[in-house]
Amino acid sequence: MSDQLILAVALEGAGWHPAAWRDAGIPASSVFRPSYWVDQARSAEDAGADFLTFEDALSVATPTRADRIRGRLDAVQLANFVARRTDRIGLVPTTSVLESEPFHASTQLATLDYTSEGRAGWKVQLGRPGETANIGRRALPELGPALLTDPDGPEQLARLFDEGAEFVAVVRRLWDSWEDDAVIRDVTTGRYLDRNKLHHVDFEGSAFRIAGPSITPRPPQGQPLVTVLAHADIPYRLAARSADVVYVTPADAADAARIVREVRALEKTERFEPEPLRILADLVVVLEPNARDARRRLAEWDALDGETFESDTAIHATDPESLADLIGDLAGAGIEGVRLRPASVHRDLPAIGELLVPELRRRGLLPDQPREGTLRDRLGLARPRNRYAA
Repeated sequence: MSDQLILAVALEGAGWHPAAWRDAGIPASSVFRPSYWVDQARSAEDAGADFLTFEDALSVATPTRADRIRGRLDAVQLANFVARRTDRIGLVPTTSVLESEPFHASTQLATLDYTSEGRAGWKVQLGRPGETANIGRRALPELGPALLTDPDGPEQLARLFDEGAEFVAVVRRLWDSWEDDAVIRDVTTGRYLDRNKLHHVDFEGSAFRIAGPSITPRPPQGQPLVTVLAHADIPYRLAARSADVVYVTPADAADAARIVREVRALEKTERFEPEPLRILADLVVVLEPNARDARRRLAEWDALDGETFESDTAIHATDPESLADLIGDLAGAGIEGVRLRPASVHRDLPAIGELLVPELRRRGLLPDQPREGTLRDRLGLARPRNRYAA
């Protein structure tokens, strides 16, 4: 990977601030119109972002508050819709792995890689509060801070993340269960497939027993990009084992350097994948030409919402030069890119393209022109070798 950074954008409703839907520029119902998401994807693509992520959940968060956006469209279906209406940008939907099946996930994401012509990725999410009650298949502890105060909490958490790693391992095997040239379409002999190039995965683990092969031929990228959001040691271990990209949440450059050291140490002992892990920093951004105006907007939205906005990562209400300074410092600490979470899609996503990206390019932190090729190509990752090929 070159010294230039990876740029990703995380889409969530009207934006990551819960009051973002109140902006007069966004009709509240827009988030349920597929065309809205196409517009945001094109905006991110025009800005030069390498990929964007679509959040998802299997529950309605804090349903007691009627003054916040509730409900969402399915992330994988949405990414497929956006795929045929964009050209270059990578598309990375979220799925909750503890409440779904590896076989289904593998075919959904392989299909997205076909519809996007090699631009698919996957954000692995274990789950969110309330999801297990909506599925009804098994009882699981809530994956929140309270779990860590339970004497058995860390052990339970480790088991769940081990299951997540097993889920990813099964999906990767299913993607490989068709060799690249398994479909021969030989009309003269009447053979559509070379049966010797389809493989049973015969996976047996603690959570899954999967025979395979997949119903979908090997994706154009071989394997779509696998990404994980991680905040601490146990999820860092999942990322080191199983992911191509990890999103981390540093408070500042010094914290980023500590996180990078920790993740790289785990990578040496835990990693299953041949390519090095890409480490991106997650940043919530409120971006204005003047930092004072950005702070004022954040304060106004906090007042509208009735609560001070909090996030699992740092919130930066600032100007493009100051944000570029921070991103440069993160790069110096070993961070290889950023995933920006616009507090308002209507305001901050255009500001990323119009204000921040030119500043990052001026400093040599981003290429002058968007990278080309598949999503893996854009991130400097080789096409994975098929584990079953002779």
